[in-house]
Amino acid sequence: MKLWGGRFEKETAREMDDFHSSIHFDYRLYKYDILGSIAHAKMLGKQNIISPEEAETICRALSEILEEIENGTVKFSIEAEDIHMNVESFLIKKIGDLGKKLHTGRSRNDQVALATRMYTKDAIKSIQSQLIELCETLLHHSKQHMRTIMPGYTHLQKAQPITLAHHFMAYFEMFRRDYHRMEDCFKRTDVMPLGSGALAATTYPLDREYVAELLGFSSISRNSMDAVSDRDFVIEFLFCASMVMMHLSRFCEEIILWASSEFDFIEIDDAYSTGSSIMPQKKNPDAAELVRGKTGRVYGDLMAVLTVMKSLPLAYNKDMQEDKEALFDGIDTLQKCVKVFNNMLKTLTFKTENMYSRALEGFTNATDAADYLVKKGLPFRDAHKVIGRLVMYCIKEKKSLLDLSLQELQGFSPLFERDVFDALSLETCVNQRNLPGGPAAVSVSSALNEAQAWIEWTKKKETK
Repeated sequence: MKLWGGRFEKETAREMDDFHSSIHFDYRLYKYDILGSIAHAKMLGKQNIISPEEAETICRALSEILEEIENGTVKFSIEAEDIHMNVESFLIKKIGDLGKKLHTGRSRNDQVALATRMYTKDAIKSIQSQLIELCETLLHHSKQHMRTIMPGYTHLQKAQPITLAHHFMAYFEMFRRDYHRMEDCFKRTDVMPLGSGALAATTYPLDREYVAELLGFSSISRNSMDAVSDRDFVIEFLFCASMVMMHLSRFCEEIILWASSEFDFIEIDDAYSTGSSIMPQKKNPDAAELVRGKTGRVYGDLMAVLTVMKSLPLAYNKDMQEDKEALFDGIDTLQKCVKVFNNMLKTLTFKTENMYSRALEGFTNATDAADYLVKKGLPFRDAHKVIGRLVMYCIKEKKSLLDLSLQELQGFSPLFERDVFDALSLETCVNQRNLPGGPAAVSVSSALNEAQAWIEWTKKKETK
């Protein structure tokens, strides 16, 4: 018998029961539903809407149900539709008619919104912890490779020499911003909707602030219609998740390239590689490729909820049940990807000699050659033209700038002197770029110190 069946003369069709039911995916909200119900029952007792003794009995029974679910001794029912009605059915079976009083002053609409917000809050905190761990891995590698010179790229063409530490710290900044995006999302998720009812609140004298305090919410919702029909926080979370996945995907693309024989910058650990069923020599970067591929999946979760919500009138509509699977999938996929990626990153082997030799190719010091002439008094545009002609000469002669003799260099400009060879060394090219945010060792060292302080402060804040 449906808990809402009093108005109906006919049972729902069997296929409708299955189609309508969400228990096969929203069962994972059981802890949050029960904790929310316990807080609601305590408040009902505090307000004498039910007696304090009744509230205590309900809370005790709900705690028992939580334990039974976690022990796997209860079976969910499709007929009860969702986790919320399943828990209520268990409660009524356990304590009889008293269990029917739990739903006083609330609707499934605000009940669902509450459990979903609680679940998302916990997921955000878990993902933030993972992002800190990833940032720690990047910081560790960066400290080891402050002077490991490699080519920097634009348009996937060699551009200027940088260090591996500088490259990794670029991703550190991306993931730091992702952490803060999650932090901002948490603020808007941390709003307690219970007490909004179906859409128009309730006539019972509920103490909403008390429930928010019991459940650890920082505020209560300000409009009952908005509270039950809002899924902005789900959409915002999936956007934040998509941003993390986009940054992971960019990093994975580089790891895939770097592991190829054409780049040969890194060796991916066997534990995060796979082979070929036909080609015995293959070592494939499947972990990185799967993270790259799963990025599209999380984008799809975001677009699914955006599309579900785009035309819904106020207030609650059953369409909104479709938010759960996308939310759960986005959380699961992101958490798995960050974990695998971080472990893969920890175990990379870096071929630093190859990185250095590749940086010597492709005229990565050409900008420095132009800057050399500028410092000797030549306008930059003229210097740019001189070095462009010099590069063309080198290409035809199959030489690098450092292979040229002083006589050859002076054939393009009399401003070249013997100090040019030191000016064009990769070490000089990197370490003269010592502005804040630059690749010079002194600049990177400062960035690493600041990053370390941020991690320590953030971890300390999380433990409070």
